[in-house]
Amino acid sequence: MPSANDVRKGQVIKFNGEPHLVMETQHRTPGNLRAFVQVKMRNLRYGKALDQRFASTDTIEVLPTEHKTLEFSYADRDTFAFMDPETFETIELPASLIGDTKNYLTANGKVEVLYVDERPLTIQLPTSVVLKIVESADGVKGDTASNVQKPAKLETGLVVSVPLFIKEGELIKVSTDDGSYMGRA
Repeated sequence: MPSANDVRKGQVIKFNGEPHLVMETQHRTPGNLRAFVQVKMRNLRYGKALDQRFASTDTIEVLPTEHKTLEFSYADRDTFAFMDPETFETIELPASLIGDTKNYLTANGKVEVLYVDERPLTIQLPTSVVLKIVESADGVKGDTASNVQKPAKLETGLVVSVPLFIKEGELIKVSTDDGSYMGRA
């Protein structure tokens, strides 16, 4: 097993029996004390972030990981079906794993799935997605104050604030980080 000095950003390690994604590492050697490694990591099961200090000689178990690009097919109650474009195999993931990413999933939309020990643990979306507006009120004629926004319901059920000139049926680009309107598609 590698020592704490060998742990790098992006690796998944086992800490307290749970998989944790390493987000940041710093090797420190303060004055007359022993060297240590400060690791900022996030629990992949619960999403909680924490800082942990390891002695530079501690051994840490690094878990084998795999990234797969999957295409969203359909949702059925508590499961979401994805297709592996290489093998054409259908992979079903539970709604608990999908979480709020369901607001950005459209047919044939690509997502990156992180597998740890051949089990899917997290889903990563692209930075933005293109979605269709299914419901939006018309803008009031003459309301030309700058930056006036109105709510618009998208095909996935997500509601975002858009400028008044955007109409029902249009395609818009939405940020997957905060769900904000980015522009027309």
